[in-house]
Amino acid sequence: MASIFTKIIEGEIPCHKIAEDHKFIAFLDINPNAKGHTLCVPKDEVDKLFDLGEQDYLQLLQFSRNVAKALERTIPCNRIGLSVIGLEVPHVHVHLIPINDMKDMSFQHKISMDQDEMADLAEDIRKNF
Repeated sequence: MASIFTKIIEGEIPCHKIAEDHKFIAFLDINPNAKGHTLCVPKDEVDKLFDLGEQDYLQLLQFSRNVAKALERTIPCNRIGLSVIGLEVPHVHVHLIPINDMKDMSFQHKISMDQDEMADLAEDIRKNF
């Protein structure tokens, strides 16, 4: 059965896309820790980060770095935090989270954004990509 991320990649479920190439996609998290919380996902459905082939692993990190740089240019923050947990969706994904302190990286701390705010934010980030 396809993961929710595969359904997003295939266009079955909408997302607020930030960037995409032939191997990866980045989109805003629908349940963000902070404004700009973005997921970077390989298009190939692989469950665990370290099960990716070496080249795919390195390319995912490079893609994530490029997205993080766009986030830095868009969202005022101290830095972009990176987390890979992988328990909530069985499809590799990198969390990029604009942070100002440690609580921003806590997955217990969430913010609320409506669809219009997310669409506007995604557009702003894309302009800086």
